[in-house]
Amino acid sequence: MDLSTLSYQKFVRFALEQTKLRTTLTPLPSQEKFKSIKAKDEKSALKAISFCAPKIRLLRSLTIEDSQSMLVFDFAAFSKPEYDMPIFCANAFTTPSRSIVVLDLNPLYDVTTQHNYKEKYYKKLMPLSEKYSELLPWGGKITSESMKFFSPIVIWTTVASSQPVHDVLFSAFVDYYKAWLELIDEAIEEKDKYLISLNCEAQHRYLTWRAEKDPGYPILKKLFGETLAKDLVRQFLFDGVDSLGSKTFLDYFPEYRLENGAVNKRRSMVGKSYETRPWNPQGEFIGGNLNEDL
Repeated sequence: MDLSTLSYQKFVRFALEQTKLRTTLTPLPSQEKFKSIKAKDEKSALKAISFCAPKIRLLRSLTIEDSQSMLVFDFAAFSKPEYDMPIFCANAFTTPSRSIVVLDLNPLYDVTTQHNYKEKYYKKLMPLSEKYSELLPWGGKITSESMKFFSPIVIWTTVASSQPVHDVLFSAFVDYYKAWLELIDEAIEEKDKYLISLNCEAQHRYLTWRAEKDPGYPILKKLFGETLAKDLVRQFLFDGVDSLGSKTFLDYFPEYRLENGAVNKRRSMVGKSYETRPWNPQGEFIGGNLNEDL
């Protein structure tokens, strides 16, 4: 497919317009730092924006568009730690032949064990999953390590690139982001410092995982060099990984520690794989034990 007919800028514009209808967005310093960087190939156009708001710690978007070979879309929104809100996450990698997509409201807490959290945020959103499960079918095998950061409404798919598919992706993005905005509108600020600290650590754990395991890092490294790629990951995409907490990746995920103390770079270490959707329409996890060995 000719990628020049596709773009993820429509997704970004929609999100910003909808957010501005509900709250006041303030640009963050990271936007100024990264918005004008140039790719080495002089073909790929990068656009980076980042904001905060009264209830939002970070709302950011990174798009990379090369009409000949690929489109990259990485959009996320994080509430402030005073709220235990799920993290809005939209990731897409589109080539002329395939689109790989993850769209979710990533839970701060394990929804397979913390049922109150699942009930609070996902029970009324399950129809979203049903709406798109056939149009955007489960994308195949994924390990339990990644599953821990997914919710019962996650869209994980790999589909042939086309304008109709792109339109469905936009529709799903619209529905999911509106759902997230409604949740944050309703969110009540937590006053208990201990619970706030738990939210902060949960968000930091997520950021630490994503910063270490980001599948887009090789592309960033190729386009911008190792130093700038690392800065994009830690200071923009997952801003907060160096400020919300002091624990390291190995503190959170010790199973990745090698004998010499370094991090094992393998994508997957433990747990079973899921080739089909491991939640039923009611949001109940039917995939067995997440920590069960292969």
